[in-house]
Amino acid sequence: MGAETLSELTLSQPIRAGSFIVTVFGDVIAPRGGEVWIGNLIEFCAPFGISETLIRTAVSRLVSAQQLIGLRKGRRSFYRLTDAARTEYQQAAEIIYGQPDDSEWRVLFFATGSSTTQIEALGLHGYVPLNDRFAFGPARGEIPETALALTASATGAQEYLQDLGAVLWNLDALGQDYEGFLALASQIKQMRNLSPPDALHARVLLVHSFRQIILRDPRLPHAALPTDWAGTRARKFFAQLYLELSDAADSHVAASFHGSEGVLGALEEEGATRYTLLRHSLNP
Repeated sequence: MGAETLSELTLSQPIRAGSFIVTVFGDVIAPRGGEVWIGNLIEFCAPFGISETLIRTAVSRLVSAQQLIGLRKGRRSFYRLTDAARTEYQQAAEIIYGQPDDSEWRVLFFATGSSTTQIEALGLHGYVPLNDRFAFGPARGEIPETALALTASATGAQEYLQDLGAVLWNLDALGQDYEGFLALASQIKQMRNLSPPDALHARVLLVHSFRQIILRDPRLPHAALPTDWAGTRARKFFAQLYLELSDAADSHVAASFHGSEGVLGALEEEGATRYTLLRHSLNP
């Protein structure tokens, strides 16, 4: 039998408070102004075994990391995303809810050597460092000011593109992670008659699990991916289930989540665009 409640779902790894709060802000709060009452976070995270103490500690760390700004109104504490965090969240959202892109290939050459910070930033766009001077990956993202870019299409023995993907990126491990996501999504799919609060819990858990993988995915051109790539199946299942849960989930947000000026507003353009992108995933 499948899981009947959220607490019965089989998770591949424990939920960490800080990372989970980032998912809540990214999926629920950022598209509606970016501010929320901490009481909503505490109540929302409780069914996942995340205590009030853990919530407050994680939020404090996000403030120290300049991701959040706190404010008080009466006896209540509210937190909103910093401008820098909103930019980061938007970039992540484009990857999570957006479409795969079949880019050309690019080699980056750093004449004086690349820094750890530069390589970490490039990783979000799918690059892999070849050494301290060269990085290689899909031709996406801005070219660093300190790098020379060489961009080209793949020519010659196209059948070796899958070997290229296998050699430079650990796609086997990533594929296993996607299979784990598909197993969790299947458990959620089988749950029936979810209440609006449970629908929101299920959707955020879905996003959280998918986010942990997709932000590590180099998102290679289709020809460089293994046959029947689990990531392709995972993206489609994610889009389908997200849309199925969203009417009930969004109704709960509208009824229960508050910012300093009252209930959270309607979805801003950024949030509405997500639904368009997800529908396109099902009907390209």
